[in-house]
Amino acid sequence: MIEIILLILFLILLFHYLKFLNSVRLGLDLLRTKANHRIIEYPSVSIIIPFRNEEENIIKNITSLEEQDYPRNKYEVIYVDDDSTDQSFELLQRKVTSLNRQILKMPEGFSPNSRKKRAIRYGIEHSEGEIIVGSDADCEYNKNWLTTVISAYEKKTGFVSAPVRFNSSDKFFDRIQQLEFGGLVLTGAGLIGSGTPIICNAANISYRREVFNQVLGFTDNIDLSSGDDEFLMQKIFKETEWRVNFCLSEAAVVRTNPNKTVSQFYQQRKRWASKGFFYKNPLLILKLIGIFFFYLCLIVQLVLGAFYNSIFFISFLSSMIAKMYFEFNILRHGSGLVFDKIKLTDFLIAEIIHPFYILIAGLSGVNGNFIWKDRKLKR
Repeated sequence: MIEIILLILFLILLFHYLKFLNSVRLGLDLLRTKANHRIIEYPSVSIIIPFRNEEENIIKNITSLEEQDYPRNKYEVIYVDDDSTDQSFELLQRKVTSLNRQILKMPEGFSPNSRKKRAIRYGIEHSEGEIIVGSDADCEYNKNWLTTVISAYEKKTGFVSAPVRFNSSDKFFDRIQQLEFGGLVLTGAGLIGSGTPIICNAANISYRREVFNQVLGFTDNIDLSSGDDEFLMQKIFKETEWRVNFCLSEAAVVRTNPNKTVSQFYQQRKRWASKGFFYKNPLLILKLIGIFFFYLCLIVQLVLGAFYNSIFFISFLSSMIAKMYFEFNILRHGSGLVFDKIKLTDFLIAEIIHPFYILIAGLSGVNGNFIWKDRKLKR
């Protein structure tokens, strides 16, 4: 009897997860059929880039922003130094550029608990653009990146998310990261396409200043270190009539580097997982908890199959095969966009690691302590 009850429970969790994946796939299909409009009038744009200790990347960042084909008099770039201890600030000051550029330092005592959000807010307060574009100092852009992102704005669009990808590498760890991260980006895109925005990446988001002010920006979560992207997007979707869009275009892709070490990867994922507890939608939290328990039960089935009843091996393998089939169909949308061509061996290894990584990251995110940019932070 206990076996039947457990198998029914595992089947319900599997169905819940596959339904979630199917909504992602359908959303991606809808995005594929939606073309961005041609820009007739170019709105003014403020690109806000907070940075901390980015001396290795920041010159490449500003160089690629200089090469944008967007009208030069229609966009400004505002760098905000978030207490760097290296030469990032000085390098920016010495860089000769024709950009409309500001380089700001955070004042003492300016919302000290919010870290990145305080830098973004400070940059917005010193900006003038109709549309705010958020990115990171370790990113590089195609020359028509900004034009492509802005072309995703229709009359009622208030927030636009766009793709981010890790740079290619022959290293196994980097390839796995690129595939896993690409899967997250595609999931966020598909959820937006299906009308249920949940996740996005702060390295490539934008929103109307009017909308940011309407939802009071980061006011209700300013003391949380993370969530400057997802909380804002979810608020705009839930509390206003403005629409959320995803710009699924290769020209809109932002490129950045994968984590150098497993420790950095772990800290990043723990930071991302920690903000899920503060989503305002109870049904969304329940949905995510259901997905977490699906992954937990994959491990449980494996253990039960080894030590209790071999039938749970069959349920485990069935769940994994169904999971891999649905996830592979989603990943196919990202080949050449957010990662290189999918290598079957990389995909299979990533699928084996995936349940353990989800459990570790999810449980680690509960305490909300992590290291980010060489600082120990609490959520």
